[in-house]
Amino acid sequence: MTPGDKISTGGSGDLAHNPFVGLSASGLPAALPGAVPPRAATPPAPEKNRGRVDIIRETGNRAGKTVTVVTGFIGIGQPEKERLAKTMRAACGCGGTVKDGRIEIQGDQRETVAKILTQAGFRPVFAGG
Repeated sequence: MTPGDKISTGGSGDLAHNPFVGLSASGLPAALPGAVPPRAATPPAPEKNRGRVDIIRETGNRAGKTVTVVTGFIGIGQPEKERLAKTMRAACGCGGTVKDGRIEIQGDQRETVAKILTQAGFRPVFAGG
């Protein structure tokens, strides 16, 4: 084969050969004696109820743009709100900020935001229109 030759990718020839066809599991033990079966990884359980938070969709005073606003946080500080906002921005693939104790996410992202808040132990409630 020279450097200018092309390899066909049509499924015939060398590419159609499966090197694992000749292998079988016969003769292999089912499990090692005394082996412990793997456990499923369980994430740490969030606190039962960290309180109700309202999820609001706003368009007023925003030049017609829709913004998802989360309000009503009790007992959490600015750093935790920033972490939640960062998680929401990443999950929604959009921008957002923490302003005046509220988390604002660009677009109508209420369902995704509600899932994130539920995982964090909050009780999200859709408020307003």
